[in-house]
Parts: sequence; structure tokens; C-alpha cells
Amino acid sequence: MKTEKLFKTPLSSAQMSNSELNLLEFREGRAELKSSPRRIVFELTNRCNFQCIMCGREAVNFKTKDLPIDVVKACEPFYGRTEEVTLHGWGEGTLHPKTAEVLEYLNSFPMLRKYFVTNGSTMPRILDPIFAHHVDLVAVSLDGATPETNNGIRKGGDFNREVASIRRLVEEKARRGANYPFVNLVFTAMARNIHELPMMVELASSLGLPEVKVVYLTVFNDSLVPESLVDKQELVMEHFGKAKELADKYGITLKLPEIQGAGDFGTMKHKPCPFPWRDLYIGSDGFVRPCQSSADKLLHIGGYNSFEDIWNSEPMRKMRATVNDPESMPAGCANCYHSSCANWNLPTSFVQLGKKFAPEWLTEAPKAGAVETLKAVAE
Repeated sequence: MKTEKLFKTPLSSAQMSNSELNLLEFREGRAELKSSPRRIVFELTNRCNFQCIMCGREAVNFKTKDLPIDVVKACEPFYGRTEEVTLHGWGEGTLHPKTAEVLEYLNSFPMLRKYFVTNGSTMPRILDPIFAHHVDLVAVSLDGATPETNNGIRKGGDFNREVASIRRLVEEKARRGANYPFVNLVFTAMARNIHELPMMVELASSLGLPEVKVVYLTVFNDSLVPESLVDKQELVMEHFGKAKELADKYGITLKLPEIQGAGDFGTMKHKPCPFPWRDLYIGSDGFVRPCQSSADKLLHIGGYNSFEDIWNSEPMRKMRATVNDPESMPAGCANCYHSSCANWNLPTSFVQLGKKFAPEWLTEAPKAGAVETLKAVAE
């Protein structure tokens, strides 16, 4: 199943055994796990230097936070078994003042895969740390194949700057003779840009990139309703088809979401979700959430003595017991719009007016007795 998979790199015997056990526990629906998370996601910061039209960062009670590096280090008991650490969230993670230090620390666990998603604007500053600390994957978000389209969506972005930065990254990889990082483009498909998807494939080819990943826009406010691709299957199939022809021509992997109504999951609220088993998602405000696409807060890390306690805490066990139950799943899961788990047969996956989708960042996080590394985000 697509949602169970992670990027493939060599694994240690401990990682392989843990991953096999984790998959078994997911398939059996166990609430309390003997396995460790296969992936840990750190939202290093919720600060961003862009104002993308589809992002809700400014639409909620917002307080910028940087995740202390001590929180990353407090997860060390997992790192001998966890496959991947992803640096991703509601902000541009590379704006964290200690991004390079985080990568250096994680690189002390040589089998631990490192992955981040970026808007590309900070590439000159993080280029050396990418190679010095062996970042395995870099996903760069571009939402148009021309400056006019991309910059009109990604306010604050500069298409020409970002493309030049990607080219420099690819050239530096070749100069060093390195087999990392794997670099791909991520494209949010909407009415104003879908006609440029074939051009995006051509851009990837010209840059020497192996992959383009496409996700659908999900609309949360009236002003963006005209941008939705809901009930526009003919338009979607036309441009997906053209892009696929070019991808096949150039030998590029094109990851496309299902066409609305053509998926295998009927009217299910979402596809079977493995995230509470596979992933531990830690927000920059110290709250553990089910995933990037959920506003639900499961717990604050300041109330626990270790991340091992958190992993099998009552909120995590309850999440596993309910996430795939249509009668009792959390509200954020019932309105799933995650690119991997959403059921794109449902029009509600494309348009969710009046729904809460972005987390509320509190002015002050709750304080509780805990080990010093976990108290850091509560102070």
C-alpha cells in the first residue's frame, strides 16, 4: 500500500526488524506498540518567508515558535530503529537558526535517513550542510513552471531564484560525485496552474531531476473556490495525460493523485491511515499531532518524561484505536486532505469550507513537570 511506504535506502538489521514489526502491528490494528516509529517528523519552525495563497498560517491565532534542538536529541532512544527523520511542517524548516546543527547531530546516526521539504529560497545557505551532513532527500515546492504563475501563488517566492538554486544543488551533487540527495519537485495542482504541469515535467528534465510529485489543492475559504479542481475531471485528465507522456519520454517518475471518482476507496472518509503507527509528528509548539494535515492536538510533550512514554501514551493509543473507525475517528481525520491518505473520490476532500484545518498556536504552551529537554518548549 502506498501509504505504508517510505523512501528506500539501506537499513540496518535493527531498522529492518523494527519496520517489519511496525507494519505487522499496523495491519493488526494494535493500539500499544512494541515497535518504534518508522519516521519522526519535526516541525522545526512555524515561521515562513512566503505567504502562499493556499496556506492558512495567517488565518489562525498565530505565535511563531522554533523547536529546541534538545527535543530532537531527546528522541535519540529511537534512532537505532527509526528509518527516517523528516523536517517538515507549517513553516519553512530551513529558517530554524540551528538547521545545520540539527542535520549534523542526526548525521551521527549513519543509517538514519534525513529528509526535508523546502520552498527553495534558503538553498544557498544550506547547500554545504546538505552534503556535509548527508541529507538523503530534498523536496522543493514549485507551483508553476513560469515566474508569473509560480510567483502569483507562492507570494514572496522567486521562480528564477529557486530554479537557479535547484540547478546549483544538482551541479554540486555532480561535482562531488555524490549519490545524494534525491531531489524532486512538489506541485500543488489547481485551476490556475494545472495547464503548466507538462511544462513542470520539462523543467524537471532540464534540471536533471528524477521525479515530480503532484498534490491537489484543498480549499478552505470562499476566495479559493474557483481554484479547486473538484468536478473538473476532464481538465485534470487532459493535463495529467500530457504530463505523463512527457514523463515517460524523459524517464521521469510522475506521481499523480487519483482522478476524482476513479479511486478504489468508494465513500470511505479516508484511505486506511498508518500514520499513528508509522510516524511521530512533533510540532514546533511542542504538541504532538496526528500528521501535517490535521489540526488536532493529541498531547503536549511537556507532560511526559520521555518520548518512549509519549509513543505509547493514552492519547496515542486512542488515536490508533479510532483513526480508521468511521464512527469514532477524530474530526481532523474525518475531513482528511492529506495527499497520501485523502479519499479523492469525495468532493469534500477538495473543498472544506467552514472546516478547521490549521492548528491554533497558543500564546503560551502548557507547563508541566518533565525532563529538562521536554520542558524547553513549555518555557
